[in-house]
Amino acid sequence: MSILSALNTGAGGLDASSVELSVIGDNIANANTIGFKSSRVVFQDTLAQTLIGEGTSQIGLGTRTQTVQRMHTQGALLTTNRATDLSLEGSGYFVVSGAYNGTSGTYYTRAGQFTLDKDGYLVNMQGLRVQGYTADAAGVVGTTVGDLRVNSGAAPPQPTSNVTMRANLSADAQVLAAAWDPTNPATTSNFSSSVVVYDSLGAAHTVDVYYRKTAAGAWEWHAMTDGAGVTGGTPGTPSEIATGTLTFDAEGRLATVGAQSGTFNPINATNPQAITFSFGTSTGAGGTGLDGITQFSSASVTTFTSQDGFTTGNLTNVNVDSQGQVVGVFTNGQTRVLGQVAVAEVPSEEHLHRMGGNLFSLMPEAGSPTVGKPGAGGRASIIAGALEQSNVDMAAEFVRMIAAQRAFQANSK
Repeated sequence: MSILSALNTGAGGLDASSVELSVIGDNIANANTIGFKSSRVVFQDTLAQTLIGEGTSQIGLGTRTQTVQRMHTQGALLTTNRATDLSLEGSGYFVVSGAYNGTSGTYYTRAGQFTLDKDGYLVNMQGLRVQGYTADAAGVVGTTVGDLRVNSGAAPPQPTSNVTMRANLSADAQVLAAAWDPTNPATTSNFSSSVVVYDSLGAAHTVDVYYRKTAAGAWEWHAMTDGAGVTGGTPGTPSEIATGTLTFDAEGRLATVGAQSGTFNPINATNPQAITFSFGTSTGAGGTGLDGITQFSSASVTTFTSQDGFTTGNLTNVNVDSQGQVVGVFTNGQTRVLGQVAVAEVPSEEHLHRMGGNLFSLMPEAGSPTVGKPGAGGRASIIAGALEQSNVDMAAEFVRMIAAQRAFQANSK
């Protein structure tokens, strides 16, 4: 082996050490890059010749770079408390689609810094759309993967169908001599409760329930609303939409609930709208008679009212659960599943092609990815309000840098 071969061996060592220093520098530079995966250089020896007549004696010609291998270990999680910041815990990648550096396609990333664009699509910092499953108006998640749009409009209203009233009607109340007057309910009743109900258009109607004592332990009730909101009504004049009777036993328990009558016909909405008023389970129906309206010798008071309708609502916030379901929070207090983020499992993730911008593209050697719902089929689960940090170990990188520098200096001599 000549002196020139020895010099070439040193030159090869310089090249290999330079590559390693470049990779180490890239790792250190990306120590704070979200979702970054560090790399390491894999070297291989170079065989020059086998000495004839010397048995198995061989002379090497130094080293060369075999490949640069990415280390796909899990990075630590950084809590951000931002609802659309997502991180993956486990194996898999977010899938994004769109144009990057002039090339349209599908890309894979561990960086979950997402936001909503002006059209309501979940996108990354480059504007590429996150892929997932869109839910229908009932919150049922579909099965087709596509651009995930989570701000697709307002939440529709739900008309009231049930009203629950709980109160105590004073056993000491006087039986009124004046007859019930629907145009003057306040003076021809003993007590009243109020509740707001909604029609099929989401319009609110205030309903006042007036209670009138007719005999000892016997009451009638009348549900009234402003005539301005009902078909055929007169603005400013109460209109009766439901009525019925209640009786109580000697212990103040609800004994019977008479059949409800009346109709509610809101203007321009679904007519008639059936609303059932519930006053508790009477003893005659097998109940305790104490879970709703009672008649004790104390002041009349309303203790609870509820109804199951709500008005239309606009999206105000989104939350994401560990299964990647995007849940919308609306101004009417309702929540609904809007979609689900998809996760891709790549058979050989080391063969993904690094594109820059925290993105990878698919190479044939990586195999065919399986895209599905998070937490299923071995795919990673999602943690919302957190980001996966770079997996670069700074201490280890500096140790490697010192070793690479020493190798470079030795080869240069």
